[in-house]
Amino acid sequence: MAIQPLEQTDVPEPQGPAPLPVLDRFERALRDLRISVTDRCNFRCRYCMPREVYGDSYDFLRRDDVLTFDEIARLARIFAAHGVTKLRLTGGEPLLRAGLPDLIRMLSAIPGVDIALTTNGSLLARHAEALAAAGLRRVTVSLDSLDDAVFRAMNDVDFPVASVLEGIAAAEAAGLRPVKVNAVVRRGVNDHTIVDLARHFRGTGNIVRFIEYMDVGHTNGWRLDDVVSGAEIVRMIGAEMPLAPVDANYRGEVAQRWRYADDGGEVGVITSVTQPFCGDCTRARLSADGSLYTCLFATSGTDLRAMLRGGAGEDEIAAAVAGVWRVRADRYSELRSEATAGIPRVEMSYIGG
Repeated sequence: MAIQPLEQTDVPEPQGPAPLPVLDRFERALRDLRISVTDRCNFRCRYCMPREVYGDSYDFLRRDDVLTFDEIARLARIFAAHGVTKLRLTGGEPLLRAGLPDLIRMLSAIPGVDIALTTNGSLLARHAEALAAAGLRRVTVSLDSLDDAVFRAMNDVDFPVASVLEGIAAAEAAGLRPVKVNAVVRRGVNDHTIVDLARHFRGTGNIVRFIEYMDVGHTNGWRLDDVVSGAEIVRMIGAEMPLAPVDANYRGEVAQRWRYADDGGEVGVITSVTQPFCGDCTRARLSADGSLYTCLFATSGTDLRAMLRGGAGEDEIAAAVAGVWRVRADRYSELRSEATAGIPRVEMSYIGG
């Protein structure tokens, strides 16, 4: 039997009457919105924006093509009216977007939403205090290994582990606790550092989540042989630091949770490849240029920016969003096979993870 859940940190307190949910074809409600505030990134992680494909002159969006803060806030209010309670700011690297605390303050004014941020941590030490003061509640930091040589090779810009750890410490000091640490695991690249990463954060209150290497986009050279399964990751950690399963905080939580048997905290595994969780997916994604995507593995999106800048009213945009979600039938991870390998999918750097 699973251990009872630890303290729930991901669920915002309800404020006022809950909006009527918008359901897709599989009765999945729209609850989470990932908002990419920029397609720019200062890393060149090989599983996301490999240098050998994009080089050093990546064709980023023009500034005028990117949604303004007012446009993002307007769309966020519309999504909240459809039942969204979680807003996560992503990129690219979101901290490259100037004035981000201003956007967070605007989003914080929307009743009933919880605001989080995913970052590579490179600029977090500089901005953590201002982000928290603006209303940010939680932060997730990508850190694929504590081995400095491995991490520098994976981010491919020679960025050191120590600076990311400095950012995590700054987030803790600013009250953005617990910090979640995401590590994408690729066989033969960083799988030998899994246990060290888990051991480092054990007992700190922060939560490491190991992510199976996914076939997002079509430029990262994904092969099934490169995937280290969540079950294998749990066995590796558990052999040194015994683990017990923990119930999910809420339906649709992407990470399987495991608690250290000696109460040293918890770790998670995200198993999109070996144990898909499409059936409970409540997430939509808004790209930096205002396209709505209903799956991380989508092939196309719906242009909301054109509606915003074309003078569409709130009701018209709200109807468009609801219409897209109601016909949604995405379940790519459940259908993943040789037949899906050649499908041209949107790149993760464009819509966030």
